[in-house]
Amino acid sequence: MNQFAIITPAPDIIDNFVQNSILKKIIERKAIQLKIIDLRDYGIGKHKQIDDAPFGGGGGMIFKPEPLFNAIDASFNWMTIKNNIRVIYPSPGGEKWNQNSAEKLSVNSNIILICGHYKGIDERVIDEYVTDQYSVGDFVMTSGELPALIIMDSISRLIPGALNNLKSVLEDSFSHQLLDHPHYTSPRKFRNRSVPEVLLNGNHRHIDQWRLKHRENRTIKHRPDLWEKYLKIKESEN
Repeated sequence: MNQFAIITPAPDIIDNFVQNSILKKIIERKAIQLKIIDLRDYGIGKHKQIDDAPFGGGGGMIFKPEPLFNAIDASFNWMTIKNNIRVIYPSPGGEKWNQNSAEKLSVNSNIILICGHYKGIDERVIDEYVTDQYSVGDFVMTSGELPALIIMDSISRLIPGALNNLKSVLEDSFSHQLLDHPHYTSPRKFRNRSVPEVLLNGNHRHIDQWRLKHRENRTIKHRPDLWEKYLKIKESEN
């Protein structure tokens, strides 16, 4: 079982998402175990302070080291499996998060996620604990809860036993360098738009060909960068 601990000053954001997503089912199937740690439980003083102004001046606030050190230590103590623990800090300066990242960390990894806010966290936390920094895109967000959920969600669905349909997972976009093909369900005709006949004739060879063609066309149109990588992989295989 893969274990996740998420350190956040806004635990309700994490809990509400989990309770209203497939992650709830994944946890119930015991494919993963999740601990939500409220950073304010480790805040300093009467007001449970977790942030302060940066030394050297400048705008914004910085998460203090003491609460994070203690929250991370508590995360380590909670985990029953002590090997291969990764401490991940989602950050604009991190490595770009992608499907390969999720696949790598889905294998026997136990993960502590730090949700940053404001201008960031004290660098001493990074120096002491953080093993990985990842960016979910070239933009800045107001808090780290959404990036942390993106990382956990994309890892969790790859863990054996997490989802009922492993074939569906393996055919998703990015799993084979191509975007996904179009999907249709009932009814066969709706508002003068019909399901392509090839999907209804039961010829699976023709269906596979149709799907591959649409995956390729979508990738060429929307993600030419992925198409270039796909061509290089195909060339190396021949």
